Amino acid sequence: MVVHGIIFLTERKDIAMMRTKKSKDASSPHPRKRVLRIEIAPATLIIGVLVLCVAWLLIRLLPVLLALVAALMIVGTLNPAVEWLESRHIRRGNGIAIIFSLFLLIIVLPLILTIPALVDQVASLVAQEPELRARAAGFLSRYPLTASLADYLRDFHYDALIKSFGVQMLAFSTRIIETVAYSAGAVFLALYIMIDRDRLRGALFAVVPRSHHIQLSRIMTNLQTIVGGYLRGQIVTCLMMGIFLYILLQACGVPNALAFAVFGGIADVLPFIGVFLTMIPAVLAALVKGPVITLVVFAALLVYEELESRFLIPLVYGRALRLPSSVVLFSLIAGGSLYGIAGALLALPMAATILMLIDELRVELPGEQAGNSDLKEVDKRNEAEYERRTAGMAAEEAAAVAVEITDHRKKEETASGPHAKRGGPPERPHP
Repeated sequence: MVVHGIIFLTERKDIAMMRTKKSKDASSPHPRKRVLRIEIAPATLIIGVLVLCVAWLLIRLLPVLLALVAALMIVGTLNPAVEWLESRHIRRGNGIAIIFSLFLLIIVLPLILTIPALVDQVASLVAQEPELRARAAGFLSRYPLTASLADYLRDFHYDALIKSFGVQMLAFSTRIIETVAYSAGAVFLALYIMIDRDRLRGALFAVVPRSHHIQLSRIMTNLQTIVGGYLRGQIVTCLMMGIFLYILLQACGVPNALAFAVFGGIADVLPFIGVFLTMIPAVLAALVKGPVITLVVFAALLVYEELESRFLIPLVYGRALRLPSSVVLFSLIAGGSLYGIAGALLALPMAATILMLIDELRVELPGEQAGNSDLKEVDKRNEAEYERRTAGMAAEEAAAVAVEITDHRKKEETASGPHAKRGGPPERPHP
């Protein structure tokens, strides 16, 4: 009994001491802090450093990457014409020489024909600037709402503008030289890519598992359709805008018609924004001919823009781009914010490519019903046929078989109707 009592008293003393110690720690002005130790594995650090290095390298090589993208776009534009000549029993090398010669002629000939006249007209426009400014100020002063703008035009001085223009012109000329150099590099790179098509395609197929070769071939074919259709459409619409604007301004007697037509054709490459960039200078130039001519130029351009967006663009672009207007506008804003005019020009084919990849990779979107079972069965049959036909083949030869199967599948889809892929009517393209 005595022993048990001593043990009981000892336990109570220990408990009391522990409670006292806890109360002292709680009442202490410097309580003990819990230390959370984070340790990063060396492999994670190495991967993070490599990712940062690759990102820095890509940013530094961004102009080179843009030149590569431009070269691939040129290849996608010209390759169908080369393949058409091949189907007419013309050797591929001769076909490439013919198509590239025509391509360079189309680029150089308009420059030779328009640059001298354009320089003369720009010089004449600069010489007539005081008179044009006075006429515009007189026209604006007739109305109370624009009277303040007329006073601003009369009092405007060019001294500060000319001083800053010299410095900016030097920087701008450097950018122009860089752009011309990268553009020439993109053209020659496109030429080499088309010449070495089979070897480059074989090298790409060699690093991709055979089970994905059919899918890769379909993606490459669709990329060529998107990029080629986009560029061909841009060329046609820009040429037609320039020709229409030149004829309109010449018929209305507006001076310097060629300069405004060239500017309008170049500005037409930007959807939505190009409309305003084209109309505003032409309408302002028509002010010197009076309000009737100005109204005629404005109405004619408005009608042409409506016809272009409603009829010409769907006809020229076909099924290359199937983008809703909201996607087009968002893509232009995002591309322009990231990399200016070049980003805006590349935004639409990039957006169309993303939608194409979602379609070709059979990505099941959350709000979409599962309806790809038939397509997946067709994919499996094509892959089985491909593996049977390419057993023991090298990658370069197997790539040609994959392209052949893909072309056959594409012809079947075209023959079965426009709604065969996803089961819904395609939207009108809005490039």
